[in-house]
Amino acid sequence: MKDEMTQREAAELLRDPRPPRAPHGWGLLQALWFLAFYQPVVTESHLRRKNMEFLFIRFSAWEYAGCDKLWAGLVTTLCDRIRRHFGPLLLSVFHVVGTRPRFASGFSQREWILKKGTCLKLGGLLLLLAAGVAILLVALLVPGIKEHHALKVVGSAIASLSGSSLVLGAFSVLKNLLVSEKKKIERLTDSHRFASQLGFMSKIRGEVETLVDFLAFMEIFERRRLRVVLEITSLDVCYPDKVAGVLNAVNTLLSDASAPFIFILAVDPSVIVPCLEQTGCLKGLADNGYLYLNRTVTLPFSIPEMGSRSRLRFLEAAIQTREDLMYRIIAGNVEQRRRKCQGGTIPRIPRWDEADSDAVSCIHEAFRCLHDGDDVLCRYLPTDGVRVRRIVNTIPITLRLLLHRSAIPGIPDPRAAAAWVVLADRWPCRLSWALQCLEDSGKNSRERRADDGGDGGNEGSGGSRSLWSVFQENLGELSALREPLRNVLSLDGDPQLFQAFLASDFPFTARDSREFLGVTVNLDGSIRHKMGLLRGLGRLQ
Repeated sequence: MKDEMTQREAAELLRDPRPPRAPHGWGLLQALWFLAFYQPVVTESHLRRKNMEFLFIRFSAWEYAGCDKLWAGLVTTLCDRIRRHFGPLLLSVFHVVGTRPRFASGFSQREWILKKGTCLKLGGLLLLLAAGVAILLVALLVPGIKEHHALKVVGSAIASLSGSSLVLGAFSVLKNLLVSEKKKIERLTDSHRFASQLGFMSKIRGEVETLVDFLAFMEIFERRRLRVVLEITSLDVCYPDKVAGVLNAVNTLLSDASAPFIFILAVDPSVIVPCLEQTGCLKGLADNGYLYLNRTVTLPFSIPEMGSRSRLRFLEAAIQTREDLMYRIIAGNVEQRRRKCQGGTIPRIPRWDEADSDAVSCIHEAFRCLHDGDDVLCRYLPTDGVRVRRIVNTIPITLRLLLHRSAIPGIPDPRAAAAWVVLADRWPCRLSWALQCLEDSGKNSRERRADDGGDGGNEGSGGSRSLWSVFQENLGELSALREPLRNVLSLDGDPQLFQAFLASDFPFTARDSREFLGVTVNLDGSIRHKMGLLRGLGRLQ
């Protein structure tokens, strides 16, 4: 949008050599002069202007999730950012003396029309003020007339009435200068009975209409079109009633066809739609959240699935935030060089420093495997930047716990650990099911050995059994439990990728699962617990 704005600006200068004006410095004085004495006119030439300026406003719904009316936060953010962009003085003067632009009659190219009524009123007040002051001075200073109290009263009255009108106008500007639109709306919403106030929404609507008229005035003054772009983010982490309130506020602001607003809703429809369906805002739409979104969003844009290069860029950006991985090694190297320069003996590195160095080496190797475009592990990275960051944050913890808990001397395989973390993040339900079935088969095997009174073999929980074979054997039972596990199953990624992951690319065995399960921190244990209860109930039935 910024590139488009620059290109349009250059093309418009070729059509109209007059450069755009900015409300700063000398331009601010010009804007105040036009505000006070001229009414803007929307001409044919203005409508044919293609140059445009975008005012970007980011609204994070999560920052206002705690307030009673989230939509009020949206309106206050809009008012506050526009006030900051143009300055409080211009908007305050517009509240007092500004007028809405009117359309030109015919093909007239005059963009400003003198406000004769305002000029006559101001001239009359100044004339009355001058006359009142003159009469008062004559009554006070001219000898022979000092004794006439009637002239003093008349002069004082005329000067007071005309001067008070001017002072009242200046006071209104000062009041709007000190009390912003944001404060006005916050004052209304802070009232304990604001929901029952008659005309409350009309007051909010009035403030927004004033902003729209002010933006229309600034369009003609700056000689370019203005569009306010509101980026609404984090809406899918708010409560359902808050989500519905923000969307209603968006519809209200867009109800005016001439409103210069563009709303960008960065949301996940799979989260927003259930929120809308839980509220009462869908009456008459058959409780269909997708139908509501289709009637609200005028330009749907679903971001395509992330490609391999984009995933690697996300991964690289997430890895670059982990400077803590190198801190202890760098600090240790600096300390060793300092002591060596001082001629002292270099002490032996403590065991915990050696372990930390091994952990950092393993973490770097795991990240290298993830970032290697030729490694098959790269194709299993999620396309969501938040989930990529979650994987990057989990791998160091997993490898450090593996080194700490490892009973066998040696360094664990960083690539296998990274693959296990990816597996737990991409398919938590299917992995939990395989692990639960493996655990249940192990319990049954131990019970059979106890009944036989001897060694019954390891056919039930053999360490060489693959997790994929365990999952395949119990797939029918998982299919029967689809309804109670519906929400958990929705967390999983592509089932075909899961099969390729476990069956060929990373064939983890039961022994591997026992080694990794104790250090798996990104797999919700409550999922396995729920599956165990469902399997137990199924056996009782």
